[in-house]
Amino acid sequence: MTVPSALHRPPKGPLRRRAAARLAVVLARLVALLPPARIRSVLGLLSRGAAPATYDQAKAARDAVLAVSLACLGPRGCLPRSLATVLLCRMRGAWPSWCVGARVMPPFGAHAWVEAEGRLVDEDVPDGYLTPLITVPPRQGGDRGR
Repeated sequence: MTVPSALHRPPKGPLRRRAAARLAVVLARLVALLPPARIRSVLGLLSRGAAPATYDQAKAARDAVLAVSLACLGPRGCLPRSLATVLLCRMRGAWPSWCVGARVMPPFGAHAWVEAEGRLVDEDVPDGYLTPLITVPPRQGGDRGR
């Protein structure tokens, strides 16, 4: 038996913004093929010198990614969605924290998300529901991420 469901897709923006979001999604899908340590290294290099993203900047990037990619919009799209969000933010000169971790309450499982200004960006989960295992925060100059 199937259960009907609908995915909420944000409205598409101007062509230029859609093109940047599509590029970020393509790059994110390539980065997602790498082993976790390599993903962390690549994102650590990309985050260097970027200003910390505000919540609104990260949410706008996430919405743009969701508007152009059904794969990122789906329930198994957390890794490419989070990667595309940070890459799109970086194209705009900012960097939110990229996190990969686990849900601490059932159902247990892995999840990837983005944080800005100390809070989850558009994740509909209660506080303490996710615990990070790998984090790539914004960093200035030669600072090292966690």
